[in-house]
Amino acid sequence: MRECISLHVGQAGVQIGNACWELYCLEHGIQPDGILSPIDSTTSTTESSLSSNDSFSTFFNETGSGHYVPRSIYVDLEPTVVDEVRTGEYRRLFHPEQLITGKEDAANNYARGHYTEGKALIEPVMQRIAKLAEQCSGLQGFLIFHSFGGGTGSGFSSLLMERLSVEYGKKSKLEFAIYPAPAISTAVVEPYNSILTTHNTLEHSDCSFMVDNEAIYDICRRNLNIERPLYMNLNRMIGQIVSSITASLRFDGALNVDLTEFQTNLVPYPRIHFPLVSYAPIVSSEKAYHEQFSVAEITGTCFEPSNQMVKCNTRNGKFMACCLLYRGDVVPKEVNAAIAAIKAKRTIQFVDWCPTGFKIGINYRPPTVVPNGDQAKVQRAVCLLSNTTAIAEAWSRLNHKFDLMYSKRAFVHWYVGEGMEEGEFSEAREDLAALERDYEEVAAEYNADDDDDHDQDGEEF
Repeated sequence: MRECISLHVGQAGVQIGNACWELYCLEHGIQPDGILSPIDSTTSTTESSLSSNDSFSTFFNETGSGHYVPRSIYVDLEPTVVDEVRTGEYRRLFHPEQLITGKEDAANNYARGHYTEGKALIEPVMQRIAKLAEQCSGLQGFLIFHSFGGGTGSGFSSLLMERLSVEYGKKSKLEFAIYPAPAISTAVVEPYNSILTTHNTLEHSDCSFMVDNEAIYDICRRNLNIERPLYMNLNRMIGQIVSSITASLRFDGALNVDLTEFQTNLVPYPRIHFPLVSYAPIVSSEKAYHEQFSVAEITGTCFEPSNQMVKCNTRNGKFMACCLLYRGDVVPKEVNAAIAAIKAKRTIQFVDWCPTGFKIGINYRPPTVVPNGDQAKVQRAVCLLSNTTAIAEAWSRLNHKFDLMYSKRAFVHWYVGEGMEEGEFSEAREDLAALERDYEEVAAEYNADDDDDHDQDGEEF
């Protein structure tokens, strides 16, 4: 088996974890107590045959008593958020020793999460990961869920990834990170935390899927008619995206993609590992009733800025790689036609050194939705992962905010007081400036006088 271990760090990581595992359980027919639900008479034969050949042991470990336990660890420096899991509906799903908490939170301070409070918690977490790894016959890698802006999400995550690199060097490490929203900020020091954690994890992370809270807020308001979206609404949408990305690891499909394949197809240079994520269709039940989403339609929608998970203008950037992950009622012929239509529009430009190949994944299991949730049940959906130079805009926004505060040395004493050296700030900022330059260089290699070589068909199957 090719098992994956999910690590949910800090409040954002834990709450996204709740949304993800709720969805995984629904998709695989696992009840909140970890018991596989008997296939009921309402399930169609195709669905029952689909569920019978699930390969979900990549994400769940079956115990001797027939319980399915998530291969995951929840960790937070303060107990309140994890306590909700300990007492919530899914309390019997998780092994109690996989829910690890400290006594004091990181107070939005990277240094507390990385140096003082985090140091005390890292050993028990690594011991538990070792136990989970022992239960795997062929561990594929780790999925790390955290926010950039929080103290635990930034500080403890970077400490954890450093340790994972040392102890599990060759295993893949994929991040799902919540990028601080330009307009919706939960802490003044988010730019500090974000840049410190990005600098420290840049060499340890193989691929980072960023999600910007503001982009998801806007999607909830616009597509799902939710006037004031709550974290639960945002997290359930993030859950759908994570589910699409991991579906090919959990179900047998026609064109499956594993963790290392994501890296191979999306990361042209080690540092440029921040794919932009888009998802379609995102639609409420009222609207879905009157609409039919063809493969061409949802593929086109994926390239619209309004369906991106990070706010940036892809028209200003060049694409280095594209990966389209379909699920549901989709056939390769329709995918080919949809991609031909996208290429014909010429709204997306590839760098000249990359053939215009789209990596395709097709999984015949249609997307599942949470009962009484915001999103409608649809027959097919697509998740687009694209490595584009446009995402550098996200870094320049963050760097600018960092500079505004750091020029006055605002709030720096809180970090130094927790054992950090001031030099780390300038070192991290220089590294991020270098990352921006890396993106510029990649885009600059594109020749403006390049002819029509965008018309070649490069679908990979």
